[in-house]
Amino acid sequence: MMTVTKPLTEVTQEAISVLLREIGVVNTVRFLNQYSTGYGNYVEERDQLFGHLTLDEIISEIKKDRKQADT
Repeated sequence: MMTVTKPLTEVTQEAISVLLREIGVVNTVRFLNQYSTGYGNYVEERDQLFGHLTLDEIISEIKKDRKQADT
């Protein structure tokens, strides 16, 4: 059996058509958003947000927030 390689744009169009048909517009968009490249610089943003905290402080904050969410 011989497989013909299609251009990537054609494969992408077919895949999106299948997704739309099988799981609908909303879930197709949700699925495709997983693979977006995003924007910004995560490393710099992380350092700005958490660079001044120790790991123990971060863990304490997470536990505190979880307790508040449970109440």
